[in-house]
Amino acid sequence: MTQLRQDSTEEDPAAEPEEPRSSVDRFFRITRRGSTVGRELRGGITTFVAMSYIVLLNPLILGSSQDVTGASLGNAELTTATALCAGLMTVLMGVVGNAPLAMAAGLGVIPVVAFTVAPEMTWAQAMGLVVLEGLCIVVMAVSGIRERIINAIPLPLKTALTVGIGLYIALVGMVSAGFVSRQPDAAETDVPVQLGPNGHLLGWPLGLFCLTLLLMIVLVARKVPGAILISIVSGTVLSVVTNAVFDVPAEQWGRTTPDLPSSLVATPDFGLFGDIDLFGGFVNAGVLAATVFLFTLVLSGFFDAMGTITSVGNEAGLTNSQGKVQGMGRILLVDGAGAVAGGVTGSSPNTVFLESAAGVAEGARTGLASVVSGALFAATMLFTPLAAVVPAQAAAPALVLVGGMMMAQVRNIPWSDEDFVIPVFLTVAIIPFTYSITNGVGAGLISYCAIKICKGRIRELGWLLSILSLVFALYFGVEGIKAVFGVS
Repeated sequence: MTQLRQDSTEEDPAAEPEEPRSSVDRFFRITRRGSTVGRELRGGITTFVAMSYIVLLNPLILGSSQDVTGASLGNAELTTATALCAGLMTVLMGVVGNAPLAMAAGLGVIPVVAFTVAPEMTWAQAMGLVVLEGLCIVVMAVSGIRERIINAIPLPLKTALTVGIGLYIALVGMVSAGFVSRQPDAAETDVPVQLGPNGHLLGWPLGLFCLTLLLMIVLVARKVPGAILISIVSGTVLSVVTNAVFDVPAEQWGRTTPDLPSSLVATPDFGLFGDIDLFGGFVNAGVLAATVFLFTLVLSGFFDAMGTITSVGNEAGLTNSQGKVQGMGRILLVDGAGAVAGGVTGSSPNTVFLESAAGVAEGARTGLASVVSGALFAATMLFTPLAAVVPAQAAAPALVLVGGMMMAQVRNIPWSDEDFVIPVFLTVAIIPFTYSITNGVGAGLISYCAIKICKGRIRELGWLLSILSLVFALYFGVEGIKAVFGVS
């Protein structure tokens, strides 16, 4: 641990740091990073509130799938596993990584586990494959390969990641709240999305979403401390009252109806903990299929985390002039361990969450905010009913606002450099359009390398970027590869 703390001397503050006020201040470097304990507490709470939906969403996704034997996972055990792993890994990120990054089951990987891996093997074997994914990422982190890959990516493409992720989380927020919805297939139109449920804003929940978003915008513009948290709490209270008075149909709220719970405490169910089979999946699904599954999990977890760490670290002021995040090696190590822990607990791979940016916007700059978020996740195991009170219409405005703030990084992109214009555009556009950070990174890197090669400047790429482009080409062509080898 001493060595880990010494590594943080790579920080390069612009001025002489103030004298630390306490042991907590010294350990987390709160004053050095221009923060206060109060800001860290607010940021940690805000991050938890913004991403607490995962405690409900992960069980919903995993519980809706069946493994090869037809078995399904129970809601209570999935909820406990989700909260337990998120709590442990987020605290570990705070203590070891000293970064305001919260961790939980990754939304980009959960569907892969639920609908691609599990149907081909048992749940225990699927979670065993998740553990192997995490071990692969940990090895890359410990060896320094993962950090070298991240540092090899040009700064404009890293900046494009921040911008693309800003659009992505804003869209996620709007979709979660019902402000944007998918155009029904029966409409026979080329327009894929629409405003509200039918092209118009309809219903109390959408009205409360708009009101909460406006409140948040005003409070942030006036630099009110705790603006995001105040807005989320206010939106939740209004939602509870509105639902009680007007008896709003549950389908208008979406996944979470803001009803006061009949009981505040629930008993945790640790039934999934340790239920893993490391190599059984290679027997059940076949070596080639299981290898492809493992490759997909590693690639998705690797680059989704890279984009999130880079963009949130940039927003928190933890990057240097080359766009390198302070303490990246330790952060990547904990992130890799999150995948291992996700498999062991049965919650699917855990990774850093984009919603950490909400806490950063509230002032979080150190790992103390993550310790707070992690403690709240751990407490959620006992107070699961309370987590079900906050509707998306109250929490989603934070995603929209933070997405807008992250978009401001577009000013740092060298638009006059023709080598970057199209790769940056593809990165920014494909991330929200495909709901995948990995797809955006891949498209940006492949197009960037193609431009350099066509201009006869392949030496500027370096061997690492060239290999990454080939890997992404394989990633995009994985279905074709499976078809060639007869893998369904």
